[in-house]
Amino acid sequence: MTLEQPPVHSDPATLGGAVVFTGTRVPVQTLWDYLEAGDTLDAFLADYPTVVRAQAIAVLESAKHAMLNAHSH
Repeated sequence: MTLEQPPVHSDPATLGGAVVFTGTRVPVQTLWDYLEAGDTLDAFLADYPTVVRAQAIAVLESAKHAMLNAHSH
């Protein structure tokens, strides 16, 4: 699934400029906190229904891409 907008954004007027999922006030950090605690993506999405699965997957894919590229140089 493709997104019509970037999956995340930052605006100084929203949560002090924290990176949030586009169209929500849910910080991306919350997703990382869930995963670090051993919770599933489904649990995160159930607790934050304003976040679309495609947004969360895009964030995870972006992080994976960044990690793979950082270690391949």
